[in-house]
This record gives sequence, C-alpha cells and structure tokens, in this order.
Amino acid sequence: MREEEKKRTSQNSNWQRLMKKRWVFPAIYLASAALILTAVLMFQAGNQEADPVDENEGQGPTTSYNDNGEAVEVNRPVENFVMPVTDANSVVIEKQFWDADASQEEQEASFVYYNGMYHPNTGIDITMKNGETFDVVASLSGTVTRVEEDRLLGHVVEIEHVNGVKTYYQALSDVTVKPSDFVEQGQKIAKAGTSLMNKDSVHVHFEIRKDSVAVNPTEFFNKPVTALLEEEGQASEESSEPAGEQEENPAPAEGEEEPEDGEDEDGDEGSEEEENVSYLT
Repeated sequence: MREEEKKRTSQNSNWQRLMKKRWVFPAIYLASAALILTAVLMFQAGNQEADPVDENEGQGPTTSYNDNGEAVEVNRPVENFVMPVTDANSVVIEKQFWDADASQEEQEASFVYYNGMYHPNTGIDITMKNGETFDVVASLSGTVTRVEEDRLLGHVVEIEHVNGVKTYYQALSDVTVKPSDFVEQGQKIAKAGTSLMNKDSVHVHFEIRKDSVAVNPTEFFNKPVTALLEEEGQASEESSEPAGEQEENPAPAEGEEEPEDGEDEDGDEGSEEEENVSYLT
C-alpha cells in the first residue's frame, strides 16, 4: 500500500510541476483551437458536396444555345408593349392607325396627306401636349437591326424582338443607338423630331409589325408580346380553313368560247388592283 501511495504522490508532483511551466497553457489553447478549426472546415466541406451552389443564381437571365450554336437568352420575363415615351400621361396620339374596320370618320382622320396624295397611316404619331420634343424609348427589349435617315420619314430605327415581331420609330433626331445594339425596354434610343410626311409637329411615328404586317399599336399597349403572336396564329388558322368547293375555271357553256388569257368573261382586259402605299418605305 505504501508503494502505491508513493507512486500516486510522485505522479501528482510531476503533474503539478508540469502545470507550473509557462508554455503549458498556451500549448493547450493552440491545440484546442486547431481541433475546433479542423472540425468546422470538415463540416463546411461536407455541406458543399451535398448542396452545390448555382454560380448563376441571382444573376438574372442566363444563356443557352440552340441547335445552330446561337446564343439564346432564357428565363427573361415576357414584357408588355408600352408607349415609346418616358411619361405616357404627358403625350397625345396626334394621328391614329388606319383601321379597315374603323368608321369612315376615323379612317379619314388617320390618312396621311403628302404631295397631293392620301396614304393610310400604318402606325401612330405621338406628340407632347406642350408641343416640345421628348425622349423616345424602346417599347420592348430587343436588338437594333436598322438605323438610317430616310428622305421622307426622317431618321428611322428598327428593333427586332421575337418571332418576327419588330417595332419601328420614325421622324427621330439625336439617335443614340446603332445596328446590333441590344436595348432594354424603356432605354432611350433618340429624341422626337419631324419628317417630310409630317413636318408640322415634333413627334415620333411608332409602328408594331409582325412578319412585316403593321398592326394597331394601341390595341397591344400594356399587353404581352405573346398576345400579338396568339392573335396572328388564330388569324392564320382561320384563313387556312377550307372554303366551299368552287370550280376555279368552270367550263364555258355550249356555244360560248373560252376567254383568252388577259381577258375576263365579258371580254375586258384584266387590271391589277392598286396597292395601298405604306407609310414605311
């Protein structure tokens, strides 16, 4: 028993002498800190492997590629058409779009008179209420495909959007964009000016076209571009429905001669129908 007590007493004495050393407590502190730091790093590494972070998260629209290798932006929200001005409450539509379904009075008011001739307005003319110039902005985000000065229409900017939808801006001044520029909706592209077609007021002539066919812009303001695409799709379906069966070239009655090429059944020479002259040349 005495030998065991002597051993315990000796061990206690050694431990006490060790604890009296100045370097003991700093060494214990550093070792503990190293162990804690190692545990934290191992825990973080395990979380990263289990739940990888998306590098593009929070950066807005990303880019994909189609079958032709062209960059295609994805995840961009569908935009609504807006008036090409910064403050829609400060402007008026000076001349409306010529609509075949409108009343005679409305149609007469939407003709453009130039050089002794009347032309149907294929867009709308927008002016400030006070008659002053104003900033012209992009109605939709898109790529600028045309910037030029036309003798009749003044400075012209064309912006391409999706599936054949384009917007046109005419009678401009101080154009700030060039072809191939990508512009965001609401971005300034020019200032309002005049043209030979309408030199009496400072304005912007604005058009919306689908596959080069002009539509009434006022019918699509505050509507998504998909509304125009859906309407055009419905019109195409209706026009493709088969009509009643008719004989294209009915056989002449007995005793009658078949009309020659270039003549109608009454013997008159055929005439081509005169086409409407578009505002946009």
